[in-house]
Amino acid sequence: MSLSDVGNLMCLEIDSINPGTGTDAPEFLIKASAKALNSSGGRNWVPVIVKELGEDQYEVIGNSFIFAVVEEAGLEKVWCIIADFSEHTSQITKILAGESVPKINLSTATRDEIQSALQYLIEKPNSELKGVKLAIATNRIDEAPRKYWKTFEPITTLKCGITKGNKLNALKEVFYLSPQPMPDVITEVAILDTLTLTQLKDMAKKRGIPGYSKKKKPELVDLLSQKNKPSSD
Repeated sequence: MSLSDVGNLMCLEIDSINPGTGTDAPEFLIKASAKALNSSGGRNWVPVIVKELGEDQYEVIGNSFIFAVVEEAGLEKVWCIIADFSEHTSQITKILAGESVPKINLSTATRDEIQSALQYLIEKPNSELKGVKLAIATNRIDEAPRKYWKTFEPITTLKCGITKGNKLNALKEVFYLSPQPMPDVITEVAILDTLTLTQLKDMAKKRGIPGYSKKKKPELVDLLSQKNKPSSD
């Protein structure tokens, strides 16, 4: 394949194509679709998306269900669109083909993005987040200091119905984080409340707060929220 083939629609020998990750579609849908394909002329009017592996060797990166149907139908050739071999192309192809869920950066997401992502999770069949109040969860996550979060754990402190375990893990389907470095001095209670006890003690040590090692979290939050604490110098 030459660079000029990228973006082209080509009819390829099915034996030259690796199915890649394949599809998890039910066997019934594949077999029934294959029968319908054969009865309507045996041409896949919706093409498979492939990338080149070597000379006359390709791999499916999008529309894996269609490729499985063509295989089941016993066709010798399949219509394909040739994509470049970059990882970014593979990722966006799977998203556009509906085979992968796009993720948004919770560190910088807008309120509307947070709301639509949470609504998607809440409304899924057998959702782990069933019962979570969309408006409450959206507002509290949006107003929290998300830009400093290294994990989703602080969400469990927001009292928005998302607790540790399956509910928290469900967020990973649609969100990821790219945290900013934590400042050495923070006085905002909203931020301090989301930090771990270890993080609070490290911050207290840097600010020279006496007896910090024996303090409990609420005490450290109260002390650190007060400005102009003595320096360890």
